[in-house]
Amino acid sequence: MKAVDVGLVQARKEIRVVLEGDFVDADRRPLGPGEYSFTAPVRLSPVQADAAFLIEDVTIGVGFHWERPRRLRFRGGLNIVGTPNALTAINEVGLETYIESVISSEMSAASPAEFLKAHAVISRSWLAAQLANDDGGKLDGARELAGGEWEILRWYGREAHDGFDVCADDHCQRYQGIPESTPDSVRNAVAATAGQFLTFGDTICDTRFSKCCGGVTEVYRSAWDDRDVPCLKSVFDGPGAVPGVDEAWILSRPDANCGTSDVDLLERILPGFDLETKDFFRWRIDYTVDELSALVRARTGIDLGSVEALEPIERGPSGRIVRLRIRGNAGILTVGKELEIRRVLSDTHLYSSAFVVDRTAEGFRLSGAGWGHGVGLCQIGAAVLADRGAAHEAILAQYYPGSILTRSPG
Repeated sequence: MKAVDVGLVQARKEIRVVLEGDFVDADRRPLGPGEYSFTAPVRLSPVQADAAFLIEDVTIGVGFHWERPRRLRFRGGLNIVGTPNALTAINEVGLETYIESVISSEMSAASPAEFLKAHAVISRSWLAAQLANDDGGKLDGARELAGGEWEILRWYGREAHDGFDVCADDHCQRYQGIPESTPDSVRNAVAATAGQFLTFGDTICDTRFSKCCGGVTEVYRSAWDDRDVPCLKSVFDGPGAVPGVDEAWILSRPDANCGTSDVDLLERILPGFDLETKDFFRWRIDYTVDELSALVRARTGIDLGSVEALEPIERGPSGRIVRLRIRGNAGILTVGKELEIRRVLSDTHLYSSAFVVDRTAEGFRLSGAGWGHGVGLCQIGAAVLADRGAAHEAILAQYYPGSILTRSPG
């Protein structure tokens, strides 16, 4: 695997680009540095190795609470495909350049070196695993059952993308382009782990990761299709075995790596827009009955009337709810899996589905743990381990038990 096709923006009538350096189109016609507006398909290849292009208004964090437009800079080729009313910009980029961008987009380039090395390995492994396998993504709609009951069972896989390998956003891995000069810390981490993958048996590990597990990592089947992935076991984000996770545990503050209160460390490891999220380890949100009822109706298209209860039916080992029953005075809806639960109960997404429900005088209080699906490596927890002196090999062994670090012969 030498190159990656990354979808940058989709469904645009016009894609505005600034070229930094010389490019040629498919007919070898030159395009020099400057601003261009494309309203039809075109394929551009860089003439110089360091040529780059900028795209205006790339949306990052699509659908999440940190969503915003950014002007991003990329290296490699630019392929604009589609119809005049629905153009997609695709970046054709070398694998290791892609990995450099991912590890400094997911977290800060100022993170500890061993954390950056660990992330380079898992970002490379995740990509290889996705391209080799169909992860069972599902985009089914709501299903009406008997007696006024409804069910939504939905999860989101990489194959929802058509025409390119991966997207540039959190749905896959963050790929927010390149700075004017790639930091030595990032370049060194990628070079030190070049060609390294995490394997389990004879298979490259599907190395999922999330921002903050909340103390215990989750298993694959809680977030995606009903199968076990051997390297994605539930582990405690601290020393020792997985504790018994119940509602009292979710409401507590266990001594976990990702529960750090070291402000200086968090400012070093988190990108600026992630630092806006202060309460990622333990969080709380309150809804009135009317607010929650309107939210469920808007997010699902199903009118349950006035919501009377939120009832967890199934939880994973991290405490994340896998199936949730929403009772209204005009109907009942069962929702799964974890991301769909987070989507239905927020106008963006809840931080996680590991939450406890309490009735209040006005409505409902959700008290939760963690940020993200919680499967695989916990980014904040891993960065804390690296800051304490852990080598990247030990970090990978912590979050992907039974896996082996392997160098590809290619």
